[in-house]
Amino acid sequence: MTKTTTKAAQAALPLNTILAGDCVEEMRALPEGSIDLIFADPPYNLQLKGNLHRPDNSLVDAVDDAWDSFASFAAYDRFTAAWLAEARRLLKPDGAIWVIGSYHNIFRVGAKLQDAGFWILNDVVWRKSNPMPNFRGKRLTNAHETMIWAGKSEASRYTFNYEALKALNEGVQMRSDWVLPICNGGERLKDANGDKAHPTQKPESLLHRVLIGTTNPGDVVLDPFFGTGTTGAVAKMLGRDFIGIEREASYRKVAEDRIARTHRLDREALTVTTSKRAEPRVPFGQLVERGMLRPGEVLTSPAGKAAKVRADGTLIAKDTKGSIHQVGAALEGAPSCNGWLYWHFKRDGKPVPIDVLRQQIRAEMAARPN
Repeated sequence: MTKTTTKAAQAALPLNTILAGDCVEEMRALPEGSIDLIFADPPYNLQLKGNLHRPDNSLVDAVDDAWDSFASFAAYDRFTAAWLAEARRLLKPDGAIWVIGSYHNIFRVGAKLQDAGFWILNDVVWRKSNPMPNFRGKRLTNAHETMIWAGKSEASRYTFNYEALKALNEGVQMRSDWVLPICNGGERLKDANGDKAHPTQKPESLLHRVLIGTTNPGDVVLDPFFGTGTTGAVAKMLGRDFIGIEREASYRKVAEDRIARTHRLDREALTVTTSKRAEPRVPFGQLVERGMLRPGEVLTSPAGKAAKVRADGTLIAKDTKGSIHQVGAALEGAPSCNGWLYWHFKRDGKPVPIDVLRQQIRAEMAARPN
């Protein structure tokens, strides 16, 4: 699929809209290759039998809605395969999907993901800091849910804002176990009777981390099981476009009201720390072509080793010639070398890393209009 086709498909999307109806049917009506990220919170198929009571005999507000009922595992598997097939069709080549579930369904969903051709990148354990206790005392307290993050294919160049997630985690690499509270207090949405508007409402903190880490401002995020709109509210706040699909009218109404109350952050606040891998590639030869470094100019290492710039953007030092990385590695007797940081040129008599020149070109590229 060409970039032109992708742009045309995206232009036809009902952005920032909640579509009413069955998720598979509504996804079939959307254009192929138009979605950057899908966040899916499908029915758990909890297989509940009978009511659940607390020790004081009060009734637990459990998930017993019709949308979570399936006649058999085979029926659930068919449903899962159908919506995943549409999800994969809708994703751009470099798109990705997140699916969240409990032990009742996540293993079945994971198998179907792989069957459909998705490439699993991580499983993330959302460890609930305030889980609901196990009232019957017959099993361990179920204190986590599992999320699967997968690319459309093994070849997908998915978005991963590594540095932004590291910044969220106080400068420490983000791990695959996320400790976040379930919805409570003012975040828990209520209906007109004061009851939970949705039994499995996800916390905004969870979607904030997912969208910051795996999307960019302006990306299109699809949630085929929209519920009360956590994905849409966080997407709007973070400058992403969303499409929600929800068949229950009561949930759609709550989601619409919620999203209408949500304010989008300003452009400066939306900017996140980017990974160096995501920055545009600048060949060393471009510095030579542009006259920022001249053929014959001598570059030096911090230890005083020297190499001469050649007209084709390679270096030569004694009997060694090659790229800035190859020559640096050879001189140091090392398996590899980051030539951008290793080599220095002189300005006003002082050594300056050649990476300064690369960053200058990148700044010029970023300033150009799209």
